[in-house]
Amino acid sequence: MDFDMRAFAADLCRFPSTAGREAAAADFVEGRLDDLGFETDAWNADPAILAEHPSFPDDLGEADVAGRRSVGGVLELGEVADASDPADSVPAIVLNGHIDVVPAEPAEWSSDPFEPAWGRTDTDGDGIDGAGDTLTARGAADMKSGVAACVGAALDVREAVEAGELALPAGGLRVVVEAVAGEEDGGYGAATAALANPYPFERDAAIVAEPTELRPVVATEGSLMARLELTGRSAHAATPWRGEDVLPRFEAIRQAFMELETERGESVTHPLYEEFPVPWPVVCGTVEAGSWASTVPATLAAEFRIGVAPGETVDEVEAAFRARLDEVVAGDPWLREHPPTFERFSVQFEASEVAVDEPIVEAARAGLVDAGLPDPEPTGGTYGADSRHYVAAGIPTVLLGPGDILEAHDPDETVAWSEVEEARAAIAAAVGRFGEDYSGSAAK
Repeated sequence: MDFDMRAFAADLCRFPSTAGREAAAADFVEGRLDDLGFETDAWNADPAILAEHPSFPDDLGEADVAGRRSVGGVLELGEVADASDPADSVPAIVLNGHIDVVPAEPAEWSSDPFEPAWGRTDTDGDGIDGAGDTLTARGAADMKSGVAACVGAALDVREAVEAGELALPAGGLRVVVEAVAGEEDGGYGAATAALANPYPFERDAAIVAEPTELRPVVATEGSLMARLELTGRSAHAATPWRGEDVLPRFEAIRQAFMELETERGESVTHPLYEEFPVPWPVVCGTVEAGSWASTVPATLAAEFRIGVAPGETVDEVEAAFRARLDEVVAGDPWLREHPPTFERFSVQFEASEVAVDEPIVEAARAGLVDAGLPDPEPTGGTYGADSRHYVAAGIPTVLLGPGDILEAHDPDETVAWSEVEEARAAIAAAVGRFGEDYSGSAAK
C-alpha cells in the first residue's frame, strides 16, 4: 500500500487527542501501520509501573490512565532471526513521536484547530504567498507531523533495503515506529514502554521527532512542579491593618525565587545552554488568592515550574528553592509562626542528556548531510521530552524532527511541509547510517 504522508498527518491531526483521549488516534495509527506491513503492538499506560516511577504521583490508579493508549510498529529487514533467541544481536532503532496534544482555544484560532488547513508560506516577507505548503492544526508541529515523518522514514529504509541500496548489519535490522500517549503531562506511554519493553527484543537507540527545526538536540531540561500555599489573616478592607495580607509575602517569596533563577543562570553552567538568555527558567504559572474584593486576602496558592539543568536532579533543585524559601520565612515574624507549604504536584521531569559522540547522534548528523541538509552542532532544549525515559532505560536517544518548538501549544500551530519531507529523508538516512555502522557495541 502506498503511503500518503500528507493525508496521514492531516487525518491524525483531526483527532482531538488531549490527555486521556489518545486511544482513537492510537487505533488509527495502528490500523495504518498494519496496512503498511508493520508488525504492530499496542499498550496502555500501566499505573502500577508508573506509580513506582519518580516522575509520576505514587497514587495513580486505572482511572488516571484511562484512554492513554500507545502503539508500536516493527519492520524486520533482512534475515532477522527469532527475537526470542538469547543470541539475537540484530540492532533495533526506535523512531518515536507522541500523539497527544494540548487543548486548543477555538476563539484564538483563525480556523477549527482540529480541521487541518493547508496554506502557503510568505517566503520573502512581502505579504504575498510564495512557494511551500504549510499545515495548520493543533498538533501539526507538536508533533503529529513528526510521527508522519517517522512512518515515512521507516518505509523509505525498507524500500532502500529491498532495492539493494542499503547495506545491513549481519542478521538484519529492526526499525520501530512508536506513537505514544501522554508526553505533554509526563510521558505515560513512553515511560511504560521504557520500563516494560513491549517488544521481544532489546532496543539499541532512538530518535524522537520533536520539533527541533532539524537540529539534533542531545540534552533536555527537567522541571520541578511545586505548589506554594500561604496563610494570612482576613480583615475588612476598611481596616486592613487588622489583617495579615498574604500578597506582599507572596511577592517577597516570588522575588527571592527570581533572584535564585538569576544566580543559577550564572552558577549552573552547561555548554549546550549558553545560547539561552534564561537557561533554567522559573515561572509562576498560576496564582489564586483571597475570597472577596473587600477582604484582606488570607489565603494564597501558587504553582511554580522550575527548570532543572542536565546533570542536576529534581531533588537537588527542590532543596535549593526550599532553602531560599526558608530564608524569606526566617525574616518575617508572621511566616515564622505560620510557615508556608511548598509541595510537589503533578508530574516531575528529570533532565536528560546523551554524549554528542553517541552512535545515534553521529548517525543523525550524518543523515542530515546525506539528505542534503546543514549539519548544525547539537544543542540542548529548555523543555522536557520523552527522550529522558529511553535514556534512563539505557537507550541512547536524540531529538530530531520538523517544525519550530515556538509553534508548540500556540494558536494557529503550523509546520512547513517542506521541512516534514526533509525530516523524513534525514531520519531515513540516519537509520541507514546507524544500521551500516552498527558493530554490536552501540547498546548491547
